[in-house]
This record gives sequence, C-alpha cells and structure tokens, in this order.
Amino acid sequence: MKPIWIVDDDQSIRFVLEKALAREQLPVRSFANPREVLAALADDEPQVLVSDIRMPGGSGLDLLGKVKEQLPNLPVIIMTAYSDLDSAVSAFQRGAFEYLPKPFDLTKAVELIRRAVEESLREEVSDERNLPVPEILGQAPAMQDVFRAIGRLSQSNVTVLITGESGSGKELVARALHRHSPRGEQGSNGPFIAINTAAIPKDLLESELFGHERGAFTGAQTMRRGRFEQADGGTLFLDEIGDMPFDLQTRLLRVLSDGQFYRVGGHQPLKANVRVIAATHQNLEQRVRDGAFREDLFHRLNVIRLRLPPLRERSDDVPALARFFLQKSAKELGVEPKRITDEALERLKAFSFPGNVRQLENICHWLTVMAPAQVIESKDLPPEILSQSPVGDLAATAAPSTVMPVASGLPQGLPTQEAPAVSSPGALPAAEQVASQGLSSDPRWLSDLEIEARRLLESGSPEVWDLLTRQFEARLIRTALHITRGRRIEAAQKLGIGRNTITRKIQELSLDD
Repeated sequence: MKPIWIVDDDQSIRFVLEKALAREQLPVRSFANPREVLAALADDEPQVLVSDIRMPGGSGLDLLGKVKEQLPNLPVIIMTAYSDLDSAVSAFQRGAFEYLPKPFDLTKAVELIRRAVEESLREEVSDERNLPVPEILGQAPAMQDVFRAIGRLSQSNVTVLITGESGSGKELVARALHRHSPRGEQGSNGPFIAINTAAIPKDLLESELFGHERGAFTGAQTMRRGRFEQADGGTLFLDEIGDMPFDLQTRLLRVLSDGQFYRVGGHQPLKANVRVIAATHQNLEQRVRDGAFREDLFHRLNVIRLRLPPLRERSDDVPALARFFLQKSAKELGVEPKRITDEALERLKAFSFPGNVRQLENICHWLTVMAPAQVIESKDLPPEILSQSPVGDLAATAAPSTVMPVASGLPQGLPTQEAPAVSSPGALPAAEQVASQGLSSDPRWLSDLEIEARRLLESGSPEVWDLLTRQFEARLIRTALHITRGRRIEAAQKLGIGRNTITRKIQELSLDD
C-alpha cells in the first residue's frame, strides 16, 4: 500500500497522526506545506492525502484542486476548524472525500483515514477491472525481448521453437505468435490447434496428430481428422516436443519436409497448409546427443528459437501478475476481488517460484479462497512462501544442491543448471542450517553489527532497532545510488525495491541533504 500523506504546518498535529497511524501499521509521509507535496508528486503518490486548510506558503483548498487534477480518484481529507463552515463547503465542492474538524478525536480521525484508504483501494481494483485484458504481462527486460521477437515475427510463417521451464507461459507466447501472424486474427483468422505430446499415450498420439480411417484399429468406428488437418490454414502448437516418441519424430519430420502425411490406416496422401510452433522445457541438444531426439528434426524445428525466462528472472513482473490473477480468480469464483499489500507483494517477489507463472496463478487462486480478509497481508501467504526467508535464499544460493520436488499440486520444473535450490518439504529450514554452521561462517559485517548492537543494548541506548535499521538502509541506498550515479529508478531495481519505496526512504533518511 502507498503511504498516507499528512500536510500540516503544525508539527504536533503531524506527530500525533504519524504515531497513531504507525500503531495501525499504516505507512505515513509528512509535509509541512503544500509546496513540498507538489514537489513530491513528481515521483511519488499517496494512498490518501490529509491536509490542513490554512498553512504558510499555500492553501489546502488550492492544494486539493491541484492534486485532483493529477489524481482525480485520490481521497483527500481536509482538516478545518469547527467555525470554518465556508471552507468545509468549498472542500466538498472541490471533491474532498471528507473534512476533519479540529480539534479532532484521534480514534475517529484514524477511523476516517481507514475508510478513505478502503475507498482508494476499491477505486484501484475498479480501475484494474476496467482495463483490457493483456495477452501477456511483462515489463522485465527479458520479457520485452520476447515481445520484440513476436513483433519481428508478426509477418512471417517461419517455424518457431519456444524453450522455457514448465509453467513459464510457452503456450501464451505461441498463441500470440499465431494471433499476430498472417494466419491469425490479424490475417486470415486461421485456427490455432494445440496438443501436448507428453500428455497423450504413445499408441494414441499418432492418431491424434494424423487422424485415422474407419477400421484402422479396434474401436475406430468412424474416420477421424487429426490435428494437422484441423490446423489447415492456421497454426499447430506442439507442446513438450522433446517427449515425442522417436518413431513418431520420423513421421513429423516427413510432414515438415514435404507437407504430406497419411491418416493411420490410410493410403491416400493428404496435404495441410500448417505453420508449426513447438515448445519444450528440455535441452533438445542434449536429447540429440543422448539419441532420444532426431538431429534432423531438431534442425527443422530450430529455425527461430525463443527462450522464455523463468519467473525468478523477472521478479519485477510478480506484482502485476499477482494483481491480474487475483482479478481473474475472483471473476471465476464470482466473488469480490481481493487486494494485496505492498509488503505481501515484496514477499512474493523474493520467492523463487519453481513452478513459474503457473505456480503464481495457483497461489493467487488459493489466496482468493483462503485469505481471511479482503486485504491480503504477508501473514496470509501460503506456507511455501512464508518458509522461504531471505536468510534461506542466501544459504540455498551458497550451498551446491539440486532442485527438489515442490509441494503436491503445484507445477514442477525439471532440474537445470541455472535453477536455484529449493528446499524439499520436511527439510531443515535454511535459516537453521546457517545457524547450525556456527558464527564462524558469518560475514565480517554481521560480526561488527553484533558488536555494535551489544554495545548499544548494554549502554541502555533508546530505540536501538530504529537507529541501526536507519543506518543500514541509508548505507545500502547510498551505495546503490553511487553505483547508478544517482539514478533512483535503476538503484531501486538493483536493490529489488519499488520506485516509490526508494523515494520515500531517501526523504525519511534525509539522503537528499
């Protein structure tokens, strides 16, 4: 959730509201005058704005008007004196959410701000529901490369091989390639036919692909057209091509070579004008070396190769994907869409997602059903997310291991050299593994931190947690800004935090000074 902005020249008012909202675990950012607010709007925005009317350097009503021009749906609460009826009326006429009379009851003020927050979140969900459904979501550089490739191939009928881990969205890319090709919706509107060659028994796969004549085998009571015939004039998507039986690979190669095939039990050659897009999660070069995949078929399929990145390589896309899947799940179940806090999204971003986008979709469906409230918090996330702590991630990265099975019911990717370690159910938590290795394995800075913490604690220094946390965050952000030469967005990306978060932290820690 974005922070609540408090604007008042009276420091005591700001202090009281900051502490009250902090107790409610609501993020806050304070300003002394309207000029500071308008400057901050250049690279950040609030969830709710609470502003006094009369302040040196500007009017709260003027600020209300200017803010509403940029953020028309933002709830704005105007603080005013009891006797200032004209100001209250003007505030409502200019679009204020509510006005808060001074002196105010703190409990009622917090309750009013909470109502404004809920209204703001409802507006966000409503806006998201009205957006057109995208074909594929992805702002990460790796996904932008995929989008550019789809664009370059939009006027081509060339054979494409899509590689990527299970659950990464290979069929979505295949559909996009078809839709934007001369055969798809933007062209002749030919059919898109998909078949998973790993999901069909070997004895039936040949008939599924090429069809069969009546009486070709026991149970073949009628003639049946295969997928190649069904895809005539369009696209045939062969998913998990690496698992196709070797003898069927020979028949597929012949079709790709001369465009002719025979139905099972048939004697009349048939032709089909079909574009083939294949996909696999396997290393086909290794399958060729192992003798499990025909080399000539591999070269026939591998005309253009698109690599679809796993979700862990594009963690910046997790928030948008999560919100989209929460909307989708709510629509399917006929319930009100749930909202998710920024803290919960950061926890999701830190997860390795061995089942990729499909696993995230399953998690969002689970949250739609199981999360107890309309706003999903970090504590509501499923156990496989909560059990992976940042310390566990570091330990898993440092220790050589293999990919273990994921929880039952979730998609499972095959082991690859690039895949991060994932603990198996029942294994010792990574944090405990680190602890069991003893303090000697700690980096030096952790030892120095322990010494400083002990000194402050034993001296009775107040607010040790806040003091050390601020020092740690300030040093981390300064280092990132130094590396990126002051570019905040790039620094935020390197740190794995949001643009709004780094902007807020820079102000809170006075790093602009």
